[in-house]
Amino acid sequence: MSVGAENSAAHLATIFDDEQLDHIRQLKTSFQQFTPQQKQFLLYEIINCCDSSQLNYLNSLIAPRLKIDFLKELPIEVSLHVLSFIDDPKTLARAACVSTFWNSLLRDEATWKSLCMKHQYRRRNSSICGGELLNPPSQRLNFSYREYFKRKYNIAAAWAHGGDVRVVEDGFGEELVTSLQFDEKYIVIGCDNNRIEVFDTQTARKVRTLEGHEGGVWALQFKGGEKHDPERVLVSGGCDREVRVWDLNNGRLRYVLRGHTSTVRCLKMKDKRTAVTGSRDATMRVWDVQRGVLLHVLLGHQASVRCLDISGNVVASGSYDATARLWDMRTGRCLHVLVGHLSQIYVIAFDGNKVVTGSLDSNIRVWDAGTGHCLATLSGHTSLVGQLQLNGNTLVSGGTDGCLRVWDLQHFECTQQISAHDNSVTCLQFDDRRMVSAANDGRIKLWDIKQGRLIRNFSQPAKTVWKIQFNDTKAVVLMQRRQCDNPDQNKTVMEVHNFDLESSDAVPTFSSSASFSSLSSSSVTMMDTDEPL
Repeated sequence: MSVGAENSAAHLATIFDDEQLDHIRQLKTSFQQFTPQQKQFLLYEIINCCDSSQLNYLNSLIAPRLKIDFLKELPIEVSLHVLSFIDDPKTLARAACVSTFWNSLLRDEATWKSLCMKHQYRRRNSSICGGELLNPPSQRLNFSYREYFKRKYNIAAAWAHGGDVRVVEDGFGEELVTSLQFDEKYIVIGCDNNRIEVFDTQTARKVRTLEGHEGGVWALQFKGGEKHDPERVLVSGGCDREVRVWDLNNGRLRYVLRGHTSTVRCLKMKDKRTAVTGSRDATMRVWDVQRGVLLHVLLGHQASVRCLDISGNVVASGSYDATARLWDMRTGRCLHVLVGHLSQIYVIAFDGNKVVTGSLDSNIRVWDAGTGHCLATLSGHTSLVGQLQLNGNTLVSGGTDGCLRVWDLQHFECTQQISAHDNSVTCLQFDDRRMVSAANDGRIKLWDIKQGRLIRNFSQPAKTVWKIQFNDTKAVVLMQRRQCDNPDQNKTVMEVHNFDLESSDAVPTFSSSASFSSLSSSSVTMMDTDEPL
């Protein structure tokens, strides 16, 4: 029975006579006239006269009146300032379920903008794969920091626990994969069977096969595909000594560029107009791929050109002659010869200021691009250094010793040494949060780049892993696995991992009961319309 019903005049008349009701009214009037100390004394005497059932009844009346929504009592600006100290998004998600008032407070964009800054949720600086996955606020209409944070947080959770994986087992056979690049539309794969396979990034279905090379395709790269420039130009080279220029969007061959006298081992595109190729014939060639003409032949290396990197109008090359060189692409002139390694150079990274080379002599050398002087020799690997990635002052190296090393190039110090694999590291990539490595031991591993800590095994073990690339929301893995029905035979398999589960058909699973679905107005469930639970 409700308090209102209990106190109705008709009901009171059945409990008290008129004299008793007058006495209660006089007592109430006297109580209101008492001092606070007198009121406390009277309440103390009355409570001492109560049994347990009456005390429980008193508690049911008193407890709700003592609950105060402290955020509601404060000015809005102060309440928002209090919420700004909460760093844990799950706590905010739970807070949004407390009351309609708290939920409305947590829709304030300043709270979520602050949280985005604290969690460093911004566009990745991942230099290998393109992809405008989550455009920055300034480029989005009706932008919501709350929705932006929710999506980025869920993507990070999917990276940590595993996303939606599509496996492609048909269409490759046993061929060796030599090269890989993808964007939001296409996955492009070069193989040693003379073919280039093109897949749809979203569905992982094959779009087309580009045929024409008469030898294995050992290098490829494409440019374009941005919103303002949707055309994609693909350049490929391989054992047939030819360089081919394709329109990737429709698969049409534009040009066949001839001139190299041995395998085209590496290539880089400056943009959709200019590409540089390096060959086992010890030369490099600069091409205008828009017109299909040769611009310069770069002569100087005495052995195979194994690796290239471009920054601005300067190209850096590494060779089996144990030297690296810097070239001006506009004139074809050699700017510097970098001498110091004792054996072949297998990998090079160049950011315009620093050149970093990895060699069979097990050392890494850092060079000043302006002077050509060696700044430091980084020792620690015990065999060939075949993998490098440079981002600012952070360098990550991988060797045939199975180790990963993270270097601070500001002080030329190794900050992380990770015994990652039991065999040669075949590929690595990192961004500001995570690192993925793979090796000939068939293992693929996801690491915390800042702590050097293993987050998880990225995929089921394979016989060997050919290539890996990732961006904010996707990762593509090419590997060789033994066939289940015939363990003596191998098959090349592609996995496409999607971590942006909101944009796919996959349903995300959260380990915590408070996921960010709590923040949508349609899913907030409260006991009443205003008061805290």
